[in-house]
Amino acid sequence: MPRSDTDPRLMLLSPGDSVYVLRDQIAAGETILVQGRKVAISAALGLGHKIARAALRPGDKVLKYGAPIGSASAPIAPGDHVHTHNLKSDYTATHTLEAARANAGEKS
Repeated sequence: MPRSDTDPRLMLLSPGDSVYVLRDQIAAGETILVQGRKVAISAALGLGHKIARAALRPGDKVLKYGAPIGSASAPIAPGDHVHTHNLKSDYTATHTLEAARANAGEKS
């Protein structure tokens, strides 16, 4: 059940997750509620992107689907967009699939 103190466009996939997943787009400059806190969104965000539920420090694990997907690489405030600019993946050491493929080719 969605929380009444959180924008209905945000979906929590598992109770322990540190991020919400967008169920719809959010426009740049829009103010939304994240767990009762008003948060201004600085850039347009699309379906499927992630927003922090709570503050994260560099090194903190980021949980989605109840599992770690990476670590914060910079401070992340509640409502901040969580993406490659502030998240180091636990699955690929690079920020793009192209770079991962290139690195795999170099190691062969």
